[in-house]
Amino acid sequence: MELQHSTNHNQALWKEIPWDLTEDCSLSVSGTTFLIIAYSTVLAVGLIGNSCLVFVITRHKEMHNVTNIFIVNLSCSDILMCIICLPVTIIYTLMDHWILGNTLCKLTPYIQCISITVSIFSLILIAMERYQLIVHPTGWKPLVRQSYLAVAVTWIVACLISVPFLLYSVLTLPFQNLSIPLPVSDHLICMELWPSVKVRRAYTTSLLIFQFLLPLALIMVCYLQIYLRLRRRKDMVERGRSVTEKNNKGSARINIMLFSIVVVFALCWLPLNIFNTVFDWNHEAIPSCGHDVIFSFCHLAAMASTCVNPIIYGFLNRNFQKQLKSTLLRCRCWGVAERYEIVPLSTVSTEVTKGSVTGNGSISINT
Repeated sequence: MELQHSTNHNQALWKEIPWDLTEDCSLSVSGTTFLIIAYSTVLAVGLIGNSCLVFVITRHKEMHNVTNIFIVNLSCSDILMCIICLPVTIIYTLMDHWILGNTLCKLTPYIQCISITVSIFSLILIAMERYQLIVHPTGWKPLVRQSYLAVAVTWIVACLISVPFLLYSVLTLPFQNLSIPLPVSDHLICMELWPSVKVRRAYTTSLLIFQFLLPLALIMVCYLQIYLRLRRRKDMVERGRSVTEKNNKGSARINIMLFSIVVVFALCWLPLNIFNTVFDWNHEAIPSCGHDVIFSFCHLAAMASTCVNPIIYGFLNRNFQKQLKSTLLRCRCWGVAERYEIVPLSTVSTEVTKGSVTGNGSISINT
């Protein structure tokens, strides 16, 4: 009975899509080459960048603070995406059929949804933590142990939210038992087999709201408040000319970083969210042969966020650069003593947690 229900629903899903399924939509050699190079670049940069970020932060105890714990959590979710989702996606896109078995068919979309959810929740936690420390500096301060609890809750919630992908992703033959004259292929495909179109639309629309729209709005509000507060603090220190120039540079770098966070998050994930929304509600608008190409470019843009996050959170952070350089030189048996920036309290830098002690004994302030 269950098999018959699945077969009937499979027919309904394929009949719903009015594409010319007999048309040859294979990628050109140049297109295939571009996708391989692009995905390989994203995979390498994302994996190396996030691994360096995690290695440096976990290796140095003075960097174990609330902000950096959330950054490590973000990088771990990106690493998971790079290891599991990127290779599988490019293989499936280029081969046009599934060769990786039933387990990966279920796990790949499940892990990808988990990774996306954890990444977005991590961005929210970072924004809220910075908002609390900068906008309400005398109020409640999150503790390190509370940040670990937040990370655990984030992964649990992400796993629960992603369960439908684990349940409804199936390995099947394309065009099986259809009443329309199409060539039956013995190549398996991995597809989502939902109980109904309404259920699929309800779930994917909910993901759009809770994985993109609401987080983006919340992050923008938090960073707008932070920006306004930093502007007011900058005006308050104008009378100290010797420190004002340094504060201006620090504030400018912080503002650029905060603005980049919002812009990169929106730009990377906007194309894929638009594509998924159009496919769910008006798939006729997507040309049959353009489906895979459009999806690949949208998916590639989303995966590029795994490369950009280490740059924003790590490589624009001067203290992180010095820690990374010091670690690399130490591995080469070259002893170097690095000096940290000492940032006045009035600027509230975002590089090291407030009150943390740097390697040379000076105090570096961060939110």
